Amino acid sequence: MRYFIHLSYRGTAFHGWQSQPNAVSVQSTIEQALSTVLRRPVAIVGAGRTDAGVNARKMIAHVDLPDDFDAASPRFITALNSLCGRDIAIYSFTPVAADAHARFDATSRTYRYFAHIGKNPFKGELSWQAPATLDFDAMNRAAQMMLGRRDFTSFSKLHTDVKTNICDLRVARWVRESEDSWYFEITADRFLRNMVRAVVGTLVEVGRGKIAPEDVMEIIAKKDRCSAGTSMPAGPLFLWDVTY
Repeated sequence: MRYFIHLSYRGTAFHGWQSQPNAVSVQSTIEQALSTVLRRPVAIVGAGRTDAGVNARKMIAHVDLPDDFDAASPRFITALNSLCGRDIAIYSFTPVAADAHARFDATSRTYRYFAHIGKNPFKGELSWQAPATLDFDAMNRAAQMMLGRRDFTSFSKLHTDVKTNICDLRVARWVRESEDSWYFEITADRFLRNMVRAVVGTLVEVGRGKIAPEDVMEIIAKKDRCSAGTSMPAGPLFLWDVTY
């Protein structure tokens, strides 16, 4: 039987979601825990591939388990959480159709990038300390210009194995949470490697007055990573939601 696993994780301790040689990933950690409990090799497929250091408030993965296995058992979930360590939390297993796919069936993903103004010892690496002079209004004007179905090569890590760099960007906005706290929310049907951090870095250049809001359209048109802003730190970035 196929299940969707609902989970979250803090990415600091991992080299991203995807399993890779000689590195600890979220995927490999969960697979090892499942294999230990079930006493046989188990593979899972995630809704996305977050980069090293990136967090997930909500990640969905699918897994095939024996038909007679009670995946809803609290003892089973407790055992998995114990084996996965403190940086991964598994919440539930939901039965789905045999052909349901955590990655290909997802219709959108939402990320949030957190920022704060002024020194704050309680924010730590999960929020970026932004300069007080940052122009969030200009950044929002630039973000709105990016919406739509476009080629986002300028914001993608080079030499990736994807077939296309076209994404349907549906939401891109800076939201003020409190007097000194903001987050950037971005939703699309898919994301390229390093795309969100590159978009945020480019918008920060707008906020600092180094480029005009309308310049983002020229950056997109160039399809050149060197034309966009720097990649922002990974810690403040969260995969926030996945919809199906």
